[in-house]
Amino acid sequence: MVNVTKLTEDYISEHPYVKDCLKKDLINYSSLTRQICSDLDLNLKKNFDAVLIACRRYFRKIKSEATTEKKIIDILKGSKIEVKNKINSIILEKNIVFSNLLELEKEAKKFLETFHIIEGTASITIITTDDFSKKVKQVFRNKIVKEYTDLVEVILKSPREIVTTAGVISYIYSLLGENDINVVDTLSSWTDTIFLVEEKDLSRVMEFLRF
Repeated sequence: MVNVTKLTEDYISEHPYVKDCLKKDLINYSSLTRQICSDLDLNLKKNFDAVLIACRRYFRKIKSEATTEKKIIDILKGSKIEVKNKINSIILEKNIVFSNLLELEKEAKKFLETFHIIEGTASITIITTDDFSKKVKQVFRNKIVKEYTDLVEVILKSPREIVTTAGVISYIYSLLGENDINVVDTLSSWTDTIFLVEEKDLSRVMEFLRF
């Protein structure tokens, strides 16, 4: 037996623009019901009432999310943004000499170079400046899996409330993703969140993060 309520909720969840309009009460429920029945190949006459009721219930459900969204936007309004240009991301094999990596990190910090290390289960990512990446490649030239160039760091410095507020990062990811902006990598340290994006997308990222 088809669970019309679940099908309806799944449909709305999978269509962010529909969900956003529903949340803002900008949707004609009858039109939405007909669209859902059409897209899901449901018999309109048989399922119209069930889908319509499911839409209205879902609206009541996500209305409470508006409070959370307001908290998120307030945090983003209170955040400061810094940008660092000419950043590279170098992915290395895991089986490297770690003492060499630590020496590189020490040298980078000495000269105030950007230098982040992300250790995964099968690889290590080094995020650093275009200039310092040359030294990284000299040391680990036989261990490089992939390199991304022409990147920028967008550093979001947020109020302390970001630590205890659910959904802030996913909200940003959703905002950027819906506008076809790829986040190459993400790092965080307490109230700081760093997004690595392509340089060509920077102006649009800054536009979308202006709250």
